[in-house]
Amino acid sequence: MQTSIQFPYKMLQAYTAYCKPLCQEVNLPQTAFDILMFLANNPEFNTAGDIVKIRKIKANLVSVNVERLVQEGYLERKSVPGDRRKTFLVCTGQSQAIIEQGRGIQAAFFKKLFENVSEDACLAFQSVLCAIDKNLDQMMKGLD
Repeated sequence: MQTSIQFPYKMLQAYTAYCKPLCQEVNLPQTAFDILMFLANNPEFNTAGDIVKIRKIKANLVSVNVERLVQEGYLERKSVPGDRRKTFLVCTGQSQAIIEQGRGIQAAFFKKLFENVSEDACLAFQSVLCAIDKNLDQMMKGLD
């Protein structure tokens, strides 16, 4: 299998281009938008540490952009009972319009991404990804 090393870069560039009009409209940098969408789409991962670990965004960028999102009313910080060092990040009602538009952009992006791919190929691709995910889980056992 010879997949271009440029594939992830091209995918990120295309996604960023799809998001750019909304980011400009709501005056949010792409990183802030990505953080907001990550929190909205993955409620089980709701701390700055989760964003750093899973999205691989540098801690200082997470800190600056979370602060901006809080200041602009899109996120709230909630303390974690029993752990004063940890803070949950919660999307506010004010963020819901942006989140819904963002989800629409994400759906359009994936529809375009799979435009010339048959339904059977999409199902096979999904099956392969699930199998690889299980293999990765097995490989990661004991590495933590």
